[in-house]
Amino acid sequence: MSEMMIHIRPHTGSGHGAQLHCGHKIMSAVIGKNGVTHSKKEGDNATPLGLFPLVRVFYRADRVTKPLTSLPVEALSPKDGWCDDPQSPDYNKKVILPYAAHHEKLWREDNVYDIIVVIAYNMGPAVPGRGSAIFMHLQRPTLAPTEGCVALSQNDLLWVLSTNPQHILIHAPA
Repeated sequence: MSEMMIHIRPHTGSGHGAQLHCGHKIMSAVIGKNGVTHSKKEGDNATPLGLFPLVRVFYRADRVTKPLTSLPVEALSPKDGWCDDPQSPDYNKKVILPYAAHHEKLWREDNVYDIIVVIAYNMGPAVPGRGSAIFMHLQRPTLAPTEGCVALSQNDLLWVLSTNPQHILIHAPA
């Protein structure tokens, strides 16, 4: 059986609209406010181009059921964060809060991180300043752009996970 691959194709001329292709389905997606880039930098609001493994799924067990997928799945807790401080030895890694270095909380008031798929961008080892916390997650109701992640509706993200994808290929606009 061939591996299921996710393809992200940004809309030409649109900063943050994209199509996600997975198997026979095409879905709407949202990417970084500044589109895609070959040279991702921390805080540039762009989604990195390239082929990346998908490594883990996190979810809010108090809000959604455990996603069905072959990827490792872990329930989030209010103490979970992600280090986005390029000066920290834990840069671009999950951390436990409270945490001294700059980080983002994975347990959020909104639903954007109710399901998170970790995209293995700038991992093993992370290069400081090259970008962190690149995820697939839930899109905002307003379809607002992300800070560099790929965002989908909850139904679409759950369907994609059910196909057991192992990689995501983020393309340049055609």
